[in-house]
Amino acid sequence: MSPALKYCGNHSLNDLRAVYASHADYIGFVFTHKSKRTVSTEQVSQWLNQIGRCKGKQLVGVFADDSLDTIKSVCEHVPLDVVQLHGGESLHHLIAVKKMVDQSVWKALHHDETTLDQMRRFRGAADGFIIDTKRKGTLGGTGKRFDWHRIPNYLSEAKRQQVPCFIAGGITPENIEELMMYQPTGIDIASGIERHFGKDQALIRSLEEKVGVNDGQTSTSRK
Repeated sequence: MSPALKYCGNHSLNDLRAVYASHADYIGFVFTHKSKRTVSTEQVSQWLNQIGRCKGKQLVGVFADDSLDTIKSVCEHVPLDVVQLHGGESLHHLIAVKKMVDQSVWKALHHDETTLDQMRRFRGAADGFIIDTKRKGTLGGTGKRFDWHRIPNYLSEAKRQQVPCFIAGGITPENIEELMMYQPTGIDIASGIERHFGKDQALIRSLEEKVGVNDGQTSTSRK
């Protein structure tokens, strides 16, 4: 089975058109103010009004240490399927978000020596995980990879919890085949499919060819 594909950090109408034409299963928008790819609810709503929802693709909203009111407001204005918490949110905060919204709630964790313990701490609460590269002062989209030899440990823990686990950080068409050797259940990419700070269809096609997806497929139909 091919991994689920999440293309994140979309910040223009052209980005959205590019990922709509792709095999992405999840389309990510960054709503926190801690990223160079931050978008507003007004922008995303306008883009969706122009080109509509794309069948088979789920929308993910990325937040980082944002207030419950902020998250609630975005969910009321944008038809998100998933809320992704990408900051230092506590278990208490994640549970509060789950009680407040109808969407699935994922927790992003930065790779370090404590990541497995953190995954276990969120067991039964998080509906999914993103494992990303840790880099001071950045939310994500660093273009830097972590030690992929640790991936099997993360995938095993997610499997025990029966939730998806996406690998992020420094993934490109040039190294995707190496990553595929670890059989990730999900891949989360932002800068790796960008050229001149915009999503590039040629890079997307190159990556998808190496992942092995075929025309018209999403992860659901690839099983």
